[in-house]
Amino acid sequence: MDDKAPATVLELDAYRGELVRYCYRMLGSYAEAEDAAQQTLVRAWQNAGQFAGRSSLRSWVYRIATNVCLDALAAGRRRALPMDLSGPSDGAAPPGAPADSALWIAPLPGGDPAASAMTGESVRLAFVAALQHLPPKQRATLILRDVLGFSAREVADLHGCTVASANSALQRARVTLADRRNGVDGLGSPTPGSVRRVLAERYASAFSRYDMEELGLLLHVDATLSLPPYAKWMHGVGDIESWLTGPAIGCRGSRLVPTVANDSPAFGQYRPRTDGTGYEPWALQVVEFSGDHIASITAFRDTALLFPLFGLPGYLSGDACLGVPT
Repeated sequence: MDDKAPATVLELDAYRGELVRYCYRMLGSYAEAEDAAQQTLVRAWQNAGQFAGRSSLRSWVYRIATNVCLDALAAGRRRALPMDLSGPSDGAAPPGAPADSALWIAPLPGGDPAASAMTGESVRLAFVAALQHLPPKQRATLILRDVLGFSAREVADLHGCTVASANSALQRARVTLADRRNGVDGLGSPTPGSVRRVLAERYASAFSRYDMEELGLLLHVDATLSLPPYAKWMHGVGDIESWLTGPAIGCRGSRLVPTVANDSPAFGQYRPRTDGTGYEPWALQVVEFSGDHIASITAFRDTALLFPLFGLPGYLSGDACLGVPT
């Protein structure tokens, strides 16, 4: 590397956080996104001395990240949420056998729920799942243009194509995404941060009391509840209540510990232990909103992986905090 390389290395490292979020949108997995972002930075560090400044440093780094993600997608399967794989099921029916964990969109730790309400739903679970229906290059084009604000010329240079070709790919991606938004995917009107916070607090309190009447008031009429790694998901207040009062009745008396996932309020759910000595990890609930109602609840059951990742305790001996983080 030349004499400027050390300064470039410091500049490159400043992109790590946004690269993880970009790769997450592309790949649908936080673990894979972290690996892809690290691989991007390693490649950039190794070639920092060759950066000629013909484009911005940001464009150059994103070109590397896009190629890393495209390579990863060429060898893998499309990740999804349960509603992408089958129709809704009866809430009174058991979930069946779990499916391969490699199928599922995985939650993204952290974020800023208040900022998300202002900047859009770009890492919302439903949005990330909808992106997976796009061919990889269209996916990259839409994220770069509509989420990250790259120009048509920058995206064309990144892909090595004409501006007209890049614009055509963007239009096709927008049409596909609009079709997905018309489906049952939890996407809807943005919810102001203050409303989101109140709804999350009311939800945590109602779920801990197992108050079905209050939960019914909070849920949108078309709300969904899904249970990765199970393919089962429910659509509508009636089936969600049937699930909670039927196969999931063991969740009565749970405690919810607040966290943040995908720029949305989320909760570590702890069910009462059968011996009455406390509460054990059960699910990471990611709660998303449409207007002044809850649009979706995604309850990820892989607590052994997710609870440490989200900084959630492995056991509760007493009452947990309710509400959402400040």
